[in-house]
Amino acid sequence: MNTGLRGRDMITTQEWTTEELETVLEVAKRLKMDRALGVPHPVLRDKVLAMLFFFSSTRTRASFEAGMAQLGGHAQFIESKSTQIAHGDTAKEIGVILGRYNDGIAIRQVDWGLGNSYIREVAEASRVPVLNMQCDRYHPFQALADLMTIIEKKGDPREVTLDVSYAYASSYQKPISVPQSLILLATRFGMQVRLARPPEFALMPEVVALARANAESAGGSFEVTDSFEDGIRGADVVYAKSWGAMLTTTDEGESASIGARYQDWIVDEDRMAIGGANAIYMHPLPADRNIEVTDAVIDGLQSAVYDQAENRLHVQKAVMALTM
Repeated sequence: MNTGLRGRDMITTQEWTTEELETVLEVAKRLKMDRALGVPHPVLRDKVLAMLFFFSSTRTRASFEAGMAQLGGHAQFIESKSTQIAHGDTAKEIGVILGRYNDGIAIRQVDWGLGNSYIREVAEASRVPVLNMQCDRYHPFQALADLMTIIEKKGDPREVTLDVSYAYASSYQKPISVPQSLILLATRFGMQVRLARPPEFALMPEVVALARANAESAGGSFEVTDSFEDGIRGADVVYAKSWGAMLTTTDEGESASIGARYQDWIVDEDRMAIGGANAIYMHPLPADRNIEVTDAVIDGLQSAVYDQAENRLHVQKAVMALTM
């Protein structure tokens, strides 16, 4: 266990060692048990987390606010459009000033080509830890919750085959940060990872290269396929969600048109049946029901989506408790 994490930023799990990430999981498990038993744990009493949102949220806002309250602190909600951030405050000013007002800064900024660089600019100026609630490249807390859920459901991650797959959605062109963070973290922990996506929905080459290197170092595997069924076949975990064709086009309309060619990339009972004997289905939510996944699957016995959503609370509390 690594106990020297005070002041650390969490922008991507790739910048934390495996031992440090294992510490997060151990602390998250303890905090989850404490909550189940009604044991108070106000380890961040009188501390304040600034939560800056450039993009709407349900689970992220609710879980961070609840987590800070359960840790004895306060979460300060700041929405970019209703503040001077929309027309004046620079990233440096936000880092310096909120870093003096608060004990941590959490940011959700998913604008393509801007989100990650903005968060890093704030972090460079801040004297308190900066936490990435999702950017255009990474969603570290979702990936940590995913890993915690997989371990709870399947045990040793080195024995798990994980299908990370594109699925069609009609609602909007979702960021690529979830699949990118997931393939990076899963390969760090030795899983057999398959990335299934149509050619137009490739992930960033540098991220894919890191996932390959992670797999080689950890003794797992990483492969890419453009077949939806090949990704699912024999998998222990089917994690299929939509994302935009960001590396193919920056035009959302064009991305939506490309996606419409792949409306058959939907997880249904027949697709789950070709997975492993005890395969589970995962999704970070919200899902486009009966478009990304059928009701029968997401509401069925194989679905782990609600445990997965709950674990967002616990991993976030663990990181906040360790860093703030």
